[in-house]
Amino acid sequence: MAAVEAETAPLTLESLPTDPLLLILSFVDYRDLISCGYVSRRLSQLSTHDPLWRRHCKKYWLISEEEKSRKNQCWKSLFIDTYSDVGRYIDHYAAIKKAWDDLKKYLEPRCPRMVLSLKDGAREEDLDAVEAQIGCKLPDDYRCSYRIHNGQKLVVPGLLGSMALSNHYRSEDLLDVDTAAGGFQQRQGLKYCLPLTFCIHTGLSQYIAVEAAEGRNKNEVFYQCPDQMARNPAAIDMFIIGATFTDWFTSYVNNVVSGGFPIIRDQIFRYIHDPECVATTGDITVSVSTSFLPELSSVHPPHYFFTYRIRIEMSRDALPEKACQLDSRYWRITNAKGDVEEVQGPGVVGEFPIISPGRIYEYTSCTTFSTTSGYMEGYYTFHFLYFKDKVFNVAIPRFHMACPTFRVSIARLEMGPDEYEEMEEEAEEEEENDDSADMDESDESDEDENESDEGQGEERQRRVFDVPIRRRRCSRLF
Repeated sequence: MAAVEAETAPLTLESLPTDPLLLILSFVDYRDLISCGYVSRRLSQLSTHDPLWRRHCKKYWLISEEEKSRKNQCWKSLFIDTYSDVGRYIDHYAAIKKAWDDLKKYLEPRCPRMVLSLKDGAREEDLDAVEAQIGCKLPDDYRCSYRIHNGQKLVVPGLLGSMALSNHYRSEDLLDVDTAAGGFQQRQGLKYCLPLTFCIHTGLSQYIAVEAAEGRNKNEVFYQCPDQMARNPAAIDMFIIGATFTDWFTSYVNNVVSGGFPIIRDQIFRYIHDPECVATTGDITVSVSTSFLPELSSVHPPHYFFTYRIRIEMSRDALPEKACQLDSRYWRITNAKGDVEEVQGPGVVGEFPIISPGRIYEYTSCTTFSTTSGYMEGYYTFHFLYFKDKVFNVAIPRFHMACPTFRVSIARLEMGPDEYEEMEEEAEEEEENDDSADMDESDESDEDENESDEGQGEERQRRVFDVPIRRRRCSRLF
């Protein structure tokens, strides 16, 4: 009889074995795991089981076994201490902390000075003081990143990438929060916008919209682009770089650590390489990377400036008699409307490089489009050094260039029809004047030509500048 009563006794939490309960709790989120401690004495005891908190420490705070040993704390204690410090950022911390860790690990052997320029994290009270100063709340993911590193010192090269042409250099530093607050914008056109980066050479900044205003979405990251055709200084178009701070920062870091952005002489160059932009002709391979330059572009009038980096390499396995010299180049340039231009000329950069087995020659060029995208393709003509009468063409792969998504200034959208029509007529008249002045000029300008040639080619309808990447000769790529 007693055995029957034991078989029919109700199943209680206290009667369940420990191992299955711990297994169930291992799938519970940290919030529910804390709540379990208030349900019963049994669950309260089980929820303090330290291995349960190991997963949460690794998931939310990226705490390693080495860090745990160094701090000599249990997992639950580590979780609680970290939560008390940065708990408000728990939805962002892991992604941003991982991005910072990956970036520093990648840059330390390659750009040690850049890593040394990073500042220690800001305190909560510092960020609160900035919010009080600007009168706006900072995005939580922005605050989270600045708790880890409070930007960097204003140095060259900057953490957020560089770009170098013969007469143009850009290097963007990540601003610390106090400097950023000093540049917070209240004026029309950039209202409620906080600078994230700054280039001491060009004055260029990337901004984050801390409030939705003037057609911008809250937390959007963008480059400003003044409307050069509008009389209203508040007419500022925007090239959108990221939907949020996290989106902007992590995508940049991914491009760096994946090798997508090349590092040249301790600088990150923001060229994007498409693996398909490679063409091999015999023993010679040509590859292309491209980049958009917002500081030299405009939406109104439509003028989109791109730079591309070309690498010409001969296989190490090529025979010595395959050594050759570049004689000329040919370009076929097509914009988004299907308009085609053909450009040809001697050498590149005013040079006639010799390519031999294992040798690499690189140079950069720039071009502009009146459409938001376009593509280029063509070929180089070489002759063999040992058989000078033998010439051959080497294909340049087709490579596409497209500007980022942009948003037109709300000031332009609010213009009356009469004002807009008058502005368009003035722009067309100006363009006609420019075209008539440029009618007899060449379509291409090499920057290493002599002074008289440069004077004739200053204002041209299309500019294609060739700039070599000189190895071991200078500290910057000018």
